[in-house]
Amino acid sequence: MQTKLTQLLNIKYPIIQAPMFLVSNVAMVTEAMNAGIAGCIPALNYRTLEELRAALKQLKANKPEGGSFGFNLIVNKSNVKYKGQLEVICEEGCDFIITSLGSPEETIKQAHKAGIKVFCDVVDLKFAKKVEGLGADAAIAVNNEAGGHRGNMTPEELTGLLSKELSIPVISAGGVGCKADIDKMLSYGAEGVSVGSPFIASIEAGVTDEYKQACVDYGADDIVMTERISGTPCTVINTPYVQKIGTKQTWLESVLNKNRKLKKWVKMIRFSIGMKATEKAAKKATYKTVWVAGPSIEHTKEILPVKDIVAKLTT
Repeated sequence: MQTKLTQLLNIKYPIIQAPMFLVSNVAMVTEAMNAGIAGCIPALNYRTLEELRAALKQLKANKPEGGSFGFNLIVNKSNVKYKGQLEVICEEGCDFIITSLGSPEETIKQAHKAGIKVFCDVVDLKFAKKVEGLGADAAIAVNNEAGGHRGNMTPEELTGLLSKELSIPVISAGGVGCKADIDKMLSYGAEGVSVGSPFIASIEAGVTDEYKQACVDYGADDIVMTERISGTPCTVINTPYVQKIGTKQTWLESVLNKNRKLKKWVKMIRFSIGMKATEKAAKKATYKTVWVAGPSIEHTKEILPVKDIVAKLTT
């Protein structure tokens, strides 16, 4: 399974354990590296820059020969911690940064100075061309089967288009729950895959057993889109609570989002409220459960160690 991604990151298999808000942690990424894949953590999983720095130091200490790890940065104005996070990551060093939800220009400049590669989430050709022009090392093609925030195009459409039009490697994100799915994505032209949801139900994941078990009990047909978390459509498990509160933004948010001056602030407020609700659901089992996941949980049949999930994806 040698591809441009395995060469770029010096890993055995062309797989990145995707960064997942509240789920990803040092233990998961360490086990991912030991199993021959790369791992990534959202910088927002750490409340302070000191905690982020400590995680970077721990991962560097844990890193095996041939391992690779990275951090995900939200690079738009909703993330007020962005500049500090980027500075700490560049000071401490890692193998790659994944950018999401905004222009990666400053991240690419600073990361490349520090010898860090930058992969950028994209959902269409226009933005993919833009990040390629800015110097991105790879494009992560977020398709309509991804968990969390996803694109509108199918894996075949998006990956096929980008692999033909870009000179940088394309990494397919979404719709991978088994080895056959990986083989399919590679056949579309991807140089690797980003896999998230199957790792939620890992022993090392820092979420409740109820969240992990939900990924076992529910399947692809139980995934719905909601606007109630971040203001941007996001996939969640259709629990009774999600059914109760609905998946559409409130009428007030709808009205305010049409005002160009207020739209940014509405999104920031919704992002803050939604992230706090998601954190409560991930860390404490209550009847108010909002569990983010993608349709690839269809292949999740039991809670396993990360190394066993990697084995299922590669054999």
